[in-house]
Amino acid sequence: MRVSTRGDYASRALLSLALHEEHVGPTSVRDIAARTGLPQPYLEQILLALKGAGLVRSKRGVGGGYVLARTPAEIHLSEIVRAVDGPIVAGDFGEPHADGACDHEGQCVLLAVWQSVGDEMRALLDSYTLADIAKMAGGKADWPATNADT
Repeated sequence: MRVSTRGDYASRALLSLALHEEHVGPTSVRDIAARTGLPQPYLEQILLALKGAGLVRSKRGVGGGYVLARTPAEIHLSEIVRAVDGPIVAGDFGEPHADGACDHEGQCVLLAVWQSVGDEMRALLDSYTLADIAKMAGGKADWPATNADT
């Protein structure tokens, strides 16, 4: 699985809101774009998708902008990615044992493996909340280990 640019930008935008949640009132798209280095027109589209998914609320007009719809501890990375990228899957290969999916040699076992990989990806993304990531960004929690760390 590869998180798209939209998934990354959406995560960065919501992390910015979480890092500045003490800010009273909505944060403008311009301010989010300036803090994150994201292109404002693209960010506007992403925030609309996040609003549609119930992850942010918006206020129009002077002093308007976006706020998180829930606390950072209640928003999981998996929700953010799903809101802009759709279902988190390893591939669009079909379900094992459905609609002739096992008609060819080895195909059914591979479909089961891909499904398992997708389940693991969803579980991993679901294990991180915006609050967790904000703590890491603020130096109050350890970052996840990477292959380069081993």
